[in-house]
Amino acid sequence: MRHRDESRSVEVELRWRPAPLVFILAGCAAVALVVAVVRGQWQLVIFAAPMLGVLATAPFQQARTRVQVDGSGTVRCFETEEVHSSIAAFVEEGHALLRMTALPIKGMELTVEEAHDSGGAPAGLELAVSAARWGRYPVTVKVSALSPAGLAVATAEVPAAQVFVYPIADPHRMRLPRTELPDRIGTHLTRRHGPGVEYADIRAYAPGDQLRTVNWPVSARRGRLYITERFTNRSADVVVLVDTSQQAPGPASASLELSVRGAAQVVQSTLQAGDRTAVVCLGEQPRWLRPDIGRRQFYRIVDTVLGVGDEHVETTGTLAPHAAVPIGAIVVAFTTLLDTQFALALIDLRKRGHVVVAVDVLRGTPFAEGLDDTMAKMWQLERAAMYRDMGTVGVDIIAWPEDTRLDQAMKLLPERRRTVRVRR
Repeated sequence: MRHRDESRSVEVELRWRPAPLVFILAGCAAVALVVAVVRGQWQLVIFAAPMLGVLATAPFQQARTRVQVDGSGTVRCFETEEVHSSIAAFVEEGHALLRMTALPIKGMELTVEEAHDSGGAPAGLELAVSAARWGRYPVTVKVSALSPAGLAVATAEVPAAQVFVYPIADPHRMRLPRTELPDRIGTHLTRRHGPGVEYADIRAYAPGDQLRTVNWPVSARRGRLYITERFTNRSADVVVLVDTSQQAPGPASASLELSVRGAAQVVQSTLQAGDRTAVVCLGEQPRWLRPDIGRRQFYRIVDTVLGVGDEHVETTGTLAPHAAVPIGAIVVAFTTLLDTQFALALIDLRKRGHVVVAVDVLRGTPFAEGLDDTMAKMWQLERAAMYRDMGTVGVDIIAWPEDTRLDQAMKLLPERRRTVRVRR
C-alpha cells in the first residue's frame, strides 16, 4: 500500500555567515601585511591588496535569500515496505547555490537513490525509506547554501515529508461477543427469522407471505400451503477503545505495541465482515472517529490511533462521547487496567447497554525491576479480584498472554451475559 497526500512546501529565510574562504583570505592577507611591516617589503602590500578587496565585498554577499523546499507531503505505507519520496529545493528570492542532504531517522532505513545540486536547476533528492515498526517518521533535510562569490554560507534543517507506517494486522478473523445486532443486513448469522440462506423452520402460510418462500413438496404432502423460514444475517457496530493514558516505564509502556496491533486486527476483521467500525482513544489527548465501513475506514482508524490526520474529532473528559458509540454497539477495549478513569469509562459504557470486552495487554507486573515471588503472587491475586469485580458489573476482561493470537484469546468470551437496562 502506497499513498501520498498533496505535496508539502516550506519556505525558509537563510541566515548567512562567513564562509571558510573568508577566513583563509583574511589569514593570508594578515600574514602578508605583518611581514610587510616587519621587513619593510612594500611588494607584500600589493600582494595582499586583492584579498583585502575581496574581503571588503563580503558583507554585500549576505543579501536576503529565501529558499523553498517541496516535498512529497504525507506518505503512507506498511511495515517493512519501501516507499520513495522526492524532495526539491530552489531559491525563491535572491541568489545562491544549493545542496541538500537527508538527515538520518531513528528506526527508519533511508537510502539516497539520486541527488543533484542546483546548477541552474533546483537541488533535489530521491529517497527510498522503509521502517520495521509502525509509527510516524518525519523526513528532515539539511539545505546548504553558498553565495555566488563563495564568501557566505548558510544551512537550514527543513521538514520535507511525513512517513506514516501502518502496522501489519493479523489476518485471522475475530469472534464477536453475542448480542442483539441492529436491523441491518450483514454477514453475522442470528437466531431471528427473515431473509437468509440458513434453514430455520417450516410453518403454515399466512396472508402476506411471499410465494417464493412456499415449500411445495411439504405443501403437496399436507394439502395446504407451508413456507420455509430461514435465519437472517445482520451486521454489527463495533467500537475499538484504546487506552492512551500515561503509563509507567517498562512493561506498561511496552503494552502500547499490543494495543495498536490488537486494534488494527479488530478493525481489519470487522471491516472485512461488512460491519461499521469506529475508534475512541481515551487518555492524554481524547479523540474519536465516527463509525463507517470500507477499506478507507481502516486507514482513518489507524491514523486516529497514531494521532495523525485531521478526520478524527478531538474531545475532552475521561468518558467516551455518546456520539462516538452508536446504540447497541460492541465495544472492544485495549488497556492495561492501571488507570482508574479508563475503568470507569468501561463501566459507563456498560451502563449505557453496550457489550463491553476489555483486552488486558499488560503482560506480567508493571514494575521494570520485577517482584519477588510473594509480591508477584499478591499482584496476580489483585488482578484476579479486579477481573471478578469488573465481570460482576458486566465488563468481560480477557488476558492476552504471550505466544497466543488475539483471535484465540477472544474465544474465551462467555456465551451468555447478564442484561443491563439501557440508560436513555
